[in-house]
Amino acid sequence: MMTDIQTFVNGVVGGSLSDAEVEVWMRNVYDNGLSEQQTVELTHAMLHSGAVLEWPNEWQHLVVDKHSTGGIGDKVSLVLAPALAACGLKCPMIAGRGLAHTGGTLDKLEALDGYDVSLTPEKAFEMVDEIGCMIGGQTGEIAPADKRMYAIRDVTGLIASVPLITGSILSKKAAEGLSALVMDIKVGRAAFMTTIEEARTLARSIVSTGAGLGITTRVTLTEMNTPLGFAAGNAIEVLESIETLRGAGPADLEELVCIQGGILLHSTGLCETADEGAFRIHDSLIDGSAMATFEKMCVAQGVHPSTFENESKLLTSLGLLDSTLNTTEFIVPQPGWISDIDAMALGTVVLELGGGRINLGDDVDMGVGFVLDAHVGSLMVVDEAWITVYHRGELSQEHRRQIEDAITLSNEPVDAKSRVIEIL
Repeated sequence: MMTDIQTFVNGVVGGSLSDAEVEVWMRNVYDNGLSEQQTVELTHAMLHSGAVLEWPNEWQHLVVDKHSTGGIGDKVSLVLAPALAACGLKCPMIAGRGLAHTGGTLDKLEALDGYDVSLTPEKAFEMVDEIGCMIGGQTGEIAPADKRMYAIRDVTGLIASVPLITGSILSKKAAEGLSALVMDIKVGRAAFMTTIEEARTLARSIVSTGAGLGITTRVTLTEMNTPLGFAAGNAIEVLESIETLRGAGPADLEELVCIQGGILLHSTGLCETADEGAFRIHDSLIDGSAMATFEKMCVAQGVHPSTFENESKLLTSLGLLDSTLNTTEFIVPQPGWISDIDAMALGTVVLELGGGRINLGDDVDMGVGFVLDAHVGSLMVVDEAWITVYHRGELSQEHRRQIEDAITLSNEPVDAKSRVIEIL
């Protein structure tokens, strides 16, 4: 390397390196890669460029988190953090915002009126101690090297570098003082990683670097060709997350929550196997303990306690009773089994309707999105609705065409498969 790793990170944070010099160093990594040890060194230096959360000795081994590379309808974090806390783990989740077609956990939670993602370290500690979880944003004190490096990567075409992605993700996660992490790498047409081989390469880097930092790290590779669950769009996804926390969520979403939660319960020694852990997570959804924890978390972060009293108050808080929000149903043109629903096409429509950011500072319309009335494997009859789109004003002809083209029907029965491709 042209500059020692620690010296480079010091220069990024201290300002002695210009943007151009930071870009040159990262371009060298982009072009030539880093060894496993160098990736650990880079992540360690980025992690210690700012504050690291510290926890009491008696529950240090219980501090866990998950991270996802994102996709359409990926609301796992909203369900998993409170479910983990309900099962006795501590989850100080530092989450991100959506960019382009992928939704962001912080944006979704901000659809709840009053939800504040800005937490001081003191408030975060208090919540994790008393409730067991919090979901907030990255503060200026957490991994400031990553904040500057990511901003430069974003505008110079240097995003798709495995060592730089690894450093970016793990420096923020390790700053939470974790003992265990589960990483969900999405694979498919609506994912950052479109092939399994690309995803495996990143997975190996994440696992080895996590181990080098002393964090037990597991990776799930999961399919992101079709939307996860039935809902996509910020407010609608919160509603579906709450249904899942009440034990009535979509099977594919519940599967990922239980599998990833089970891995973390096993990694921390609270369960003898990941399967036993998955059953415990499922129990927390059925017995109401995960939902109760979610409510406490939301109230502690600024949501009015009455929000969860009934459906009307919840829908009002989410802005889904707004009279300017229109709905349009789309019906199947012929009978058949659904064999595919193009998540990328539908996610792009939601983005263009205002449900995401095309540029970093864009405002987000929390109410727009869609709810699927069926999924892959469903048998449809003529004129049956398969999707309901939430939008302002009239849908354009182009958006109508994109939505209509997103569904593929088969004359033969189609089996719905598990989302999980591989666990590493």
